[in-house]
Amino acid sequence: MPDVRRSWRRWARALTVALALSAVPLPAAAAAGLGGPGVARPGVERPVVERPGAVDRPVVETDRGRVRGVNHGTRLSFEGVPYAAAPTGALRWRLPQPAPRWEGVRDAGAPGPRCVQLPALGPGGPSGSEDCLYVNVTVPSAAPAPGAAGRPVMVWFHGGGFANGAGDLYRPERLAVRGGVVVVTVNYRLGVFGLFGHPELGGAPGFALADQRAALDWVRANAGRFGGDPRNVTVFGESAGALAVCAHLTSPASAGLFHRAIVQSGSCSTVMPPWALLPTLGAYEPFVPERTMVSAGVLAAARLGCEGPEGVLDCLRRLDVRELATPELMQTFSKLPYGGALLPVEPRRALEAGRFHRVPVMQGSTQDEMRIFLGPTLAVYPMADEAAYRARLERSFGGRAARAVEAAYPLAAHPTPAAAWATLLSDASFTCPALRDSGALARHVPTYAYRFSDRGAPNFTGLPEVPGLPYGASHGFELPYLFELAPLAPPQRALADRMTDYWTAFARTGDPRSPDSPPWPRFDPRQPRALSLAPGPSGTHPTDTRTEHHCTLWDTHWPEPTADR
Repeated sequence: MPDVRRSWRRWARALTVALALSAVPLPAAAAAGLGGPGVARPGVERPVVERPGAVDRPVVETDRGRVRGVNHGTRLSFEGVPYAAAPTGALRWRLPQPAPRWEGVRDAGAPGPRCVQLPALGPGGPSGSEDCLYVNVTVPSAAPAPGAAGRPVMVWFHGGGFANGAGDLYRPERLAVRGGVVVVTVNYRLGVFGLFGHPELGGAPGFALADQRAALDWVRANAGRFGGDPRNVTVFGESAGALAVCAHLTSPASAGLFHRAIVQSGSCSTVMPPWALLPTLGAYEPFVPERTMVSAGVLAAARLGCEGPEGVLDCLRRLDVRELATPELMQTFSKLPYGGALLPVEPRRALEAGRFHRVPVMQGSTQDEMRIFLGPTLAVYPMADEAAYRARLERSFGGRAARAVEAAYPLAAHPTPAAAWATLLSDASFTCPALRDSGALARHVPTYAYRFSDRGAPNFTGLPEVPGLPYGASHGFELPYLFELAPLAPPQRALADRMTDYWTAFARTGDPRSPDSPPWPRFDPRQPRALSLAPGPSGTHPTDTRTEHHCTLWDTHWPEPTADR
């Protein structure tokens, strides 16, 4: 039993502190699928896809050399294309450098290595490679109409709490083929390799975000070669990927690299109350001051035997990957630092002040976000009755706020105490923060809000169901509706088609509405409404989510992040 409990604690901590993956470890079947990056070069370029002899192995000329992909019938894929040099040896903890040119034709028929990471679940050592800065591109095989503009490009940043995940885990054929877009999925450095800070680095440069920016540079330079439009690039991501999109929205360094943004379950204001999941875990805040990461880096270096007035980074760069890729270091360096050149202002503050790139934004969350995080922790930190529920309220929110929260979320309105707790945590941590951010965005740019509401969504994670707390529409459970990750029932396939149409229409025009889908109102802070997405003829409709999720309560009782106190 102690070994089992240690595994649960480690798993829960990884989920909580890292907002894991799409909060979900994707099964092996998904790992075998396609990913797809699109790249772009300014100006009008026609794709130079060659099909000499073997129609199933198309060739494209990129700015670094030729790549040979795979023709799957309705789509072409080009996987494992380097967008930057391998950040190994002397390039460890340096900003991404241009990928070297190559002669001949490089095989792009399989994904490149994933970045160094630990298993999302259970024990095990690190996997992946530091040589991991690759993109995958998926393109419709049908030729565009003569004289047509390049296709919209959608660049996907994966989830995984900045500690797990990879671009090739996501299969974007539905988006590419039905939506008629070029899809790019991106690997970026994770954990201690991607978010390390130290005085010798001049702070915490945020290598993970810098990698993503380098991938967007690659897209700008190459998208036209794959039939994409470098002047119409949408960044989108879920969980940690959504937090990254938020960061790019507010990063001066990302100006001009994208033209629309989609934020799925990871807004600039995402935060989790203290001790919400385990009595040993404080509040979760994905954005922290740069000085926090620098201090953590100094401490980590000393523990690794690398300390002194100078030469610390040289010492650390000589260490083996396994000495660095420990659970402690991968989790410690899984938050985005602000206060430096890449991200000068905390993103939620930047939104409030109107300091963000003026591009249309689509943003939303799932109805039952926190169930995937809470469920597995109940084995070691149960919530069996009313007394346990009230004790958590008191511990996380304090006396007066706890009474207000209990009045809004009475146990009588929920099947179990755990269901009540998961509901209020979902509202406080995800739904209402996203709506607050949407209000700030909507004062300046077209903004569209959604809520994924299919409580019958497939559990594609491989995690066991928890008695008394079905996963429902949990964190990440919208992903199979956009990517080919799990079988869907016929009504769910219809919803998947509708969501694909919304997402790709937004990428095409900055407006997700289409003639064949229910209307999606633009977000208005004076009458805030989000589009509820669920199967069935009437499952998709605008709804007053601020009222349904008690957002006035959370606006009143939510504390400032601890970094500000």
